[in-house]
Amino acid sequence: MATFPFAAIVGQDAMKMALTAVAIDPSIGGVLIFGDRGTGKSTAVRALAASLPPMAAYEHCRYHCDPDKPPEAERCPDRHVAGPRTSITVPVVDLPLGVTEDRVVGALDLERALATGEKLFEPGLLARAHRGFLYIDEVNLLEDHIVDILLDVAASGVNVVEREGLSIRHPSRFVLVGSGNPEEGELRPQLLDRFGLAVDVKTPRDIPTRVEIIKRRDAFERHPEAFAERFRADGDRHRDRILAARTLLPDVDVDESVLETIAALGMALGTDGARGELTLMRTARALAAFEGRSMVTRDDVRMAAPFALTHRLRRDPLDEAGSATRVERALREVLADAEAA
Repeated sequence: MATFPFAAIVGQDAMKMALTAVAIDPSIGGVLIFGDRGTGKSTAVRALAASLPPMAAYEHCRYHCDPDKPPEAERCPDRHVAGPRTSITVPVVDLPLGVTEDRVVGALDLERALATGEKLFEPGLLARAHRGFLYIDEVNLLEDHIVDILLDVAASGVNVVEREGLSIRHPSRFVLVGSGNPEEGELRPQLLDRFGLAVDVKTPRDIPTRVEIIKRRDAFERHPEAFAERFRADGDRHRDRILAARTLLPDVDVDESVLETIAALGMALGTDGARGELTLMRTARALAAFEGRSMVTRDDVRMAAPFALTHRLRRDPLDEAGSATRVERALREVLADAEAA
């Protein structure tokens, strides 16, 4: 079944850029997409994953472990029965609201245990999402105990299950993508801070853009294969740029003056800790690599700052401006000072 092409998504450039950045460098920490319903949030995630090349795995490994890494790096419970190498599509795993803890982390296979007396671990969603995307719609409505699990695993990259006589550790490194509508409730600060980037998406307000969205969606639903072929070349170019950026990324440098600009932005906005500044640096580096450059510029910082910093600002009772306005204002001031120096 054809997937709506990433290259065919109309507008929403900020969302597409943020998703592209985390595809280049997953260490950025995922993307939070807040905004109106029907603006292509889940479509963009699935389209990006589908556009990426297949990844190497073992045929019988339930954890999508990387065959090019040593076994001790992946700590794969299936390493003894993994089988020959194969290729699989990059997984996009949905984490639904109301999901149980057992479904998320995995649990004892009761049917097997009752039938044979053998204790066998049945992997959960965190295993399926390894090396792919974990997508949570309406993330702001997720139950607190599930949020706590995600925070632990996202920080460590390992899922640990100790229950029912089982002791399992398996790799679970994924790009966390959450979407939601801010009118339905705010996100817990701990989870909000765990997302590397945040993007607000809006319904287009001009008629030509809305007409083009309708036309493309209708064309895809009527003739999906032909529609996908129409955008194949653009999609291939985008994929090739991501792959080239991944290769270039380790060689991309950040000049001392650019680091000072990043630090000055953090100070001007009063962000807590250094996570925002580290994320901003990584995102700017990914954007530079996507453009084929080996040096980060202040323009990269200017482009990345709204994604990396807007959701990290504390409310200021003396400043009624929104977070996005405060970031833009700080950018103007800090970059003006840097250029004058």
